[in-house]
Amino acid sequence: MIILGIASPFVHDPSAAILVDGELIAAADEERFTRDKHARGKTPVNAVNFCLKTAGIRPEDVDYVAYPWSEAEYLKKLPAYVMRTWRTRPSRAFKSIYQTPRTFNLKRKKLYDTLRACGINIDTSRIGFVGHHIAHVASSYYLSGFKEAALMSMDGTGEFTATLFGEGKGRDIKIIKEFIEPDSIGRFYSTVTAYLGFKVHNGEYKVMGMAPYGDPNKINMDKILTYNKNGYRANDDYVWVNRSKRYDKERVFSKKMVSDWGPPRAGDGLSEPYVHIAAATQKRFEDVTLSLMERYLGEQLKRHRTLCFAGGCALNVSLNRKILDHPLVERLFVQPSAHDSGAALGAAAYMASRLGEDVKPMKHAYYGPSYTNDEIKTLLDKYRIRYRHQTDITEVTAQLLSEGKIVAWFQGAMEYGPRALGNRSILAHPSIPGISDEINGRIKFRENWRPFCPSVLPEYQKEIFGTEHPSGYMTFSFIVNPAWRSRIKEAVHIDGSARPQVVDENTNPLFYGLLKRFHKKTEIPVLINTSLNRRGEPMVCSPQDAIDMFYGSGLEYMVMGDYLISKR
Repeated sequence: MIILGIASPFVHDPSAAILVDGELIAAADEERFTRDKHARGKTPVNAVNFCLKTAGIRPEDVDYVAYPWSEAEYLKKLPAYVMRTWRTRPSRAFKSIYQTPRTFNLKRKKLYDTLRACGINIDTSRIGFVGHHIAHVASSYYLSGFKEAALMSMDGTGEFTATLFGEGKGRDIKIIKEFIEPDSIGRFYSTVTAYLGFKVHNGEYKVMGMAPYGDPNKINMDKILTYNKNGYRANDDYVWVNRSKRYDKERVFSKKMVSDWGPPRAGDGLSEPYVHIAAATQKRFEDVTLSLMERYLGEQLKRHRTLCFAGGCALNVSLNRKILDHPLVERLFVQPSAHDSGAALGAAAYMASRLGEDVKPMKHAYYGPSYTNDEIKTLLDKYRIRYRHQTDITEVTAQLLSEGKIVAWFQGAMEYGPRALGNRSILAHPSIPGISDEINGRIKFRENWRPFCPSVLPEYQKEIFGTEHPSGYMTFSFIVNPAWRSRIKEAVHIDGSARPQVVDENTNPLFYGLLKRFHKKTEIPVLINTSLNRRGEPMVCSPQDAIDMFYGSGLEYMVMGDYLISKR
């Protein structure tokens, strides 16, 4: 059976994924093709066409289309939303009722426009509308390989749902508890993200990275997000406020927030009180999430200690470390595209399961476009770019890296999700002082306090990070063994943590081989690995993107397939 998942029903991160007989064949974000970060307001036409082409599927061969938004879920949650908002946000409560037909039409139009543009007949297509948070938990649970797990989804909002707790057994997903917006932990975090000068849906990870520089005890979050053992509540005067309450009409934080904390942050530096606000936000986020997890999933976790987590909040690796440190959790799965782009995969997986198929576990994240050596060579020759063909590309690259050179590494199929996992990467030696500042400053053009991630050989994972928990997608952080912090200092954050990719020889033998060669030369089984892009741009997809990135930055070396390109 062929099932095409299409997302997102919202304005950001459109994507597509295709399952054939329960197996994920292809998946990609639209932003990689349009070169527009998050592809806001776009439909995933390029992503769908890529998935169909990769699977060798004609548009008329698609059996089902799955879409992660449901009118039934919207109508089911509407009364609770109205009851929650009619006193504090009466205009939104009223609009949610009288604009229901328009909302439905807009969501369907986005889907139908995509299908038409891809040659899929909307009159004959069988379309499944899947609840947004159901799609999120499905993307994690069905792809995890677990037969039983507690489920958690958390983001800004779906069809009014902001947080969902559930349980998966076999093919069944059971909902235990849902929280309705405006009580949204995700929007709480995004509101502070905007106040701290970052873009919503793009800068939340920067808040997480800033948090270790501050002291959470210096900022009181009680007025903004309160909680107890049974639930939480977001303050309508602070979190994702109506336009009339906003300090800036185009941003979601309030006049009261500015009155309490002072003017919103500007610039790229670290300063008070902003670092403390970031720290307090991260701590409240973690405390609320763990409290809710204990309350609503404690019974399930005591049985199997297995959790699947999805939604945009699941990309917060510091939270994920706290979850893994919790005595109730031994196994945690967060798929690499846990945010809204992953809902395309989740909707398809949920429909496949409902139709009686067994969804095969995800083994890697390399589901995007790939390019042959001939395709790369043709483009290099077109632009008359000098290159050297290498018979042993890992040996040459490992030597450059061991000498302290920073190398762009373009290989194989592009990663699904926001993390570079060794195919669209910038690589560097983690022991050379100042090399992370060099990458931030002259290559990625981003804030100098931003950390980088390590890719590590699996046989050294336990020694360096004190754990053998699977970590193939950079969705977890761990505390680095003190004995290793000075050895790989440039890949360790200020709080002693790192977000590793443990490289699997079976799923990426070329990158694994490069790490082995580098280790042999340096006795360091780790490489700095950051995404091949500049600030504000999506990760590169094609050889053309890589060339544009290379000549538009301070990179001096780039490896594409078996070709070495140098500016020297």
